[in-house]
Amino acid sequence: MTKLYFIAITLLLFVNGLCQANAQQSLHETTLSYFSPLPKSLLKHEIDTPERIKLGQRLYFEVALSINQTQSCNSCHNIINGAPGVDHLSQSVGALGNKGTRNAPSTWNTALHVAQFWDGRAKTLEEQASFPIFNPNEMAMTSEDEVIIRLKSIGYLSDFQHAFPRHASPINIDNISNALASFQRTLLSDDRFDKYLQGDLNAINNEEKMGLITFISKGCVACHNGSALGGQLFMKMGIVHPYPNKIDKGRAQATGNIADSYFFKVPSLRNVLNTAPYFHDGAATTIDQAIEDTGWHQLGIRLTLSEIKAIKTFFNTLNNELNIE
Repeated sequence: MTKLYFIAITLLLFVNGLCQANAQQSLHETTLSYFSPLPKSLLKHEIDTPERIKLGQRLYFEVALSINQTQSCNSCHNIINGAPGVDHLSQSVGALGNKGTRNAPSTWNTALHVAQFWDGRAKTLEEQASFPIFNPNEMAMTSEDEVIIRLKSIGYLSDFQHAFPRHASPINIDNISNALASFQRTLLSDDRFDKYLQGDLNAINNEEKMGLITFISKGCVACHNGSALGGQLFMKMGIVHPYPNKIDKGRAQATGNIADSYFFKVPSLRNVLNTAPYFHDGAATTIDQAIEDTGWHQLGIRLTLSEIKAIKTFFNTLNNELNIE
């Protein structure tokens, strides 16, 4: 049977309250054809040593990496006490009060993404880590030497020596980036949808399963698939109906190729209910608006209020249950 046939039969059984085992199993099999559980670990054991992870975590919260010692990575990507790795601003504000150009994406699960930043200008977490430190609209440090002097003065040398024992001068921007990347590879979320994917068919309720069916049948899975429900490809914003923001050219600004205009990395939907506002420009202030606008601009359909509600209900299963203190 085709996937759509599975969906149609499953939907019929659910609508009629006939949630028999075969309908549940059919939906689960269809779901696994689009999504996969999050990996247990993404650590590269030859480089992600406990010492590097510990150092990376310390650096993630280190305000000394900003010019006036007011901001850390966590300022825009807050992960403390269940926070979703964002700052809830349309555009983040840097250490010197300058507003950035895009919405800060979550740092949870970013190790799964095909590239980093909305425009993919960094291919790896290591490459990404140093950008904000020297960006005048973000942490605004002026040189690598300034960073090294600052970290040495506040007692980081021993930590770097333990994390990079073979390096004669271990405090440098490459090692800062490597340590931050090691820590970020530990930021894998955990949610009820993952438990469902792993085989617990009761991890999400029937109403949420109806939302899952709506999410699949409306075509959202064309972009939001895989273990992160996104993050795996670049897609034009406004592929069917033009997106209003014509100022930000997206990936074209990184590649210089006009054909990449308005292409952005598809965001992950893990923990999506907790990461408002939405889109690269933060233009959608609520998840309802984000769902409606995505349906129109990306799929060319007007989702009904009941369909929007159903998809939003499914998104409840994606709430991250992990907590970093």
